[in-house]
Amino acid sequence: MEEKFDIQSYLAKGVEQIVSDALRATMKNPRESAYMLRFSAASRKASRKRAKTEAAGEHVPAFLIASITSSCNLHCSGCYSRCSEATSDKAPVDQLSGEEWKKVFKEADDMGVSFILLAGGEPLLRWDVIEEAAKRPNMIFPVFTNGTFLGEKYLELFDEHRNLIPVISIEGDRDETDSRRGEGVYDKLISAMSGLQERDILFGVSVTVTSENVRKVTSDDFLSSLSEKGCKLVIYVEYVPVTKDSRDLALSDEERAYLADGAVRARENFGEMIFVSFPGDEKGSGGCIAAGRGFFHINSRGGAEPCPFSPYSDVNVRDTSLREAIRSKLFALLRDKDILADDHVGGCVLFEKRELVEEQLAKGFPLA
Repeated sequence: MEEKFDIQSYLAKGVEQIVSDALRATMKNPRESAYMLRFSAASRKASRKRAKTEAAGEHVPAFLIASITSSCNLHCSGCYSRCSEATSDKAPVDQLSGEEWKKVFKEADDMGVSFILLAGGEPLLRWDVIEEAAKRPNMIFPVFTNGTFLGEKYLELFDEHRNLIPVISIEGDRDETDSRRGEGVYDKLISAMSGLQERDILFGVSVTVTSENVRKVTSDDFLSSLSEKGCKLVIYVEYVPVTKDSRDLALSDEERAYLADGAVRARENFGEMIFVSFPGDEKGSGGCIAAGRGFFHINSRGGAEPCPFSPYSDVNVRDTSLREAIRSKLFALLRDKDILADDHVGGCVLFEKRELVEEQLAKGFPLA
C-alpha cells in the first residue's frame, strides 16, 4: 500500500500548512513573526533535504516525538504513560543524558527533521534537555507540559528562544481539568497562560478528546475562552483506551467525523489560531504515520519506538545513529505488512494491534 502513496509529498504539504498557519497566527506579534519567517526558510530547506534522501531510497520523517523523562509530579486519571510504566514515581533509571539528547537533536537537524515534540513524564523537569533544544532554531520543539512548572525561569527561556513552544495539557474547564489532573491544577494552568500572554510568547494547549467531551472542546465558547487567554494553538489528541473498561471513551466513527468537522469550523471561526488533530485523517495519509512513516518515538532511555502508544523497540539511539534507528526492523515490519493501515478502535491502530506487534517481535521479524 505504501508504495502507492507519496508519503514524502504528503508530509511536505503538511509542514507547509503548519508553517502557513503559524505565520497567520503570529501576524500581530513581531518577534514571533520574525522567527516564523526564519523557520519557514529553514523548513523549506529541510523539506528539500528529505526529498533528496527519499530519491536516494531512504525515508526521513518530518517529525519526532521525544519523551525526555520518566518522571512526573502529577497522577492524572487514565494516564497512558503511567499505565504502560513509561512514567513512574521511581527515580529515573538509565535515561538519556543532556549530552545524548544533544546528539539526537543534532542528527535530526542534519537529516532535515523539522519538528521534535518533547514529552515525558513532565518534560520541564529536564532543564538540561530543554536548553539543548533551544540551541536548534532550525527546528520547532512543541513542549507538551502539564503547566505546573512554568515559572519565571522557564518563561524567560521561552521568551528568548521562540523555537520552544509550550503546549499545556487541559481537559476543558476547571471541573474537567481538576477532575482528571488534580485539585487546583486548572488555576495553575491559567496563571501560566497569563505569564505567557504577558510576554507575547506563542503557546498552545493539548486536549485529550473523548466521547464525553468532544462537543464541548470543539465549541465556540471553549475556544473563545482559550483565545482570550492568548492561546494560538490547539492540538486535539484522540483518546486511546488504556483498558477494556474505557473503550467507551474512544471516539466512534461518527464522533471522529464530528471532531474533524469541528476543527474545520474552528479554523473558519478562529482564524488567528492553529488547529491540529492527532492522529488526524489516517485514510488521507495512507494509514497511521507512526513507525517512521511520518514520525517515531524515542523513549527516555533511548529506545526507538513506533509511537508512545506502542512501547516496543528493537534499537536504541544510544547504540546507533538516528538514521539507523529509522531503519529499525520493527518499523519495517509494521510498514511492509500494512499493519499501519488496519481497521481499529480509537485513535491508535498500534495500541489496538499490540498483541500482534508483540507476536511479531517474538518471531524475530518474519517479513515474508
